[in-house]
Amino acid sequence: MKRRLLLSLLCATLLHATSSFAGDKMTVLLDWFINPDHAPLYVALEKGFFKDRNLEVELIAPSNPNDPPKLVAAGKADIAVSYQHQHQMQVDQGLPLVRIATLIATPLNSLVVLEDGPIHSISDLKGKTIGYSVGGFETALLKVMLEKEGLSLTDVKLVNVNFSLSPSLFTGQADGVIGAFRNFELNQMAIEKRPGRAFLVEEYGVPAYDELILVANAKTITDPKMRRFVNALEAGVQYLVNHPQESWQLFVKNDRKHLDDELNRRAWRDTLPRFALRPGALDKHRYNRFARFLQDEKIVAKVPPLATWAVELD
Repeated sequence: MKRRLLLSLLCATLLHATSSFAGDKMTVLLDWFINPDHAPLYVALEKGFFKDRNLEVELIAPSNPNDPPKLVAAGKADIAVSYQHQHQMQVDQGLPLVRIATLIATPLNSLVVLEDGPIHSISDLKGKTIGYSVGGFETALLKVMLEKEGLSLTDVKLVNVNFSLSPSLFTGQADGVIGAFRNFELNQMAIEKRPGRAFLVEEYGVPAYDELILVANAKTITDPKMRRFVNALEAGVQYLVNHPQESWQLFVKNDRKHLDDELNRRAWRDTLPRFALRPGALDKHRYNRFARFLQDEKIVAKVPPLATWAVELD
């Protein structure tokens, strides 16, 4: 009898050890190809901060950047990297998504022109051509920025340049572009020896917002592994800001061919001060204010109670 009891206890111990070692599996879908915006996630992964919290995390770059939040809403993945405005729009469409953390805590979006061109202020854009990639949100940002200087969308010509923002400036297809990320397009232009000048959206009437956030399915946010994930992410951010050079090496170690280049090094430098130091924290007033802005600009039809689409996990 004693032998059976000891054998049972030994099996239970081994089973627990095996399950602890395996960890709770989590799939995180990125918003785009791997880039410095995702640094806290990769630092947390490479430093073992997820593993320390009994999590086995897989980070996946999507083939279609529009898919990740939809896959999380459908229960096909645990977490997706998204954008605050995109999240608000998808909630408005009825997707059961909830913001659980922040990656980039400031806007990255900007209106960019050539530094040596004739545009020195937004008022100089009257009668000029503005390129954009995605209508709706980007044109709403442009509208508000123009209004700040006494202009309207009718005072400029809009042209869809898809995602060829910098090239459209170089070729003269556009005099300015909206939707350019200040940590990438500006660095890309500098590398091409055609430096740009950026007008920052939050300085021209657009409420401050989080550029990159993490969203989960509303049904899963009470799962304890979600809080453990956010805790590991915070550990990653803390290590990143304390040890930026070591973190850079961790970030590029698995794909130096594509990541260890001049553009990513410059973007790394410019993105570092924009990471959310408390990724799980939620400024309720800030989120509600930006949601009302989207509603006023008719990007969304309604603003549901905040607790249904953005939370600070327990």
